[in-house]
Amino acid sequence: MRYTMTWACAAIGLALCLFNASGYDPHNLFLMMFSVPMWLVELFTDMHNVSVWLMYALTVLSWLLIGYLGDQAIYRTRARRRT
Repeated sequence: MRYTMTWACAAIGLALCLFNASGYDPHNLFLMMFSVPMWLVELFTDMHNVSVWLMYALTVLSWLLIGYLGDQAIYRTRARRRT
């Protein structure tokens, strides 16, 4: 398995964090829209109480996990077709 989707999703998560850290997303709109950990943080506490670096790491890891699950689904589908 090549993990193509895993690395593509991790790149999306990394680009999202870099865009937010660059200052072009001053109100955290894109980070809030596309980061699953940020959704969960907002349910339980204010996002300003949590370390931004922790949120960046969790965002990249969550996108990595989403890509990995996608790769697993593709692998299983292709394996099922072969048999």
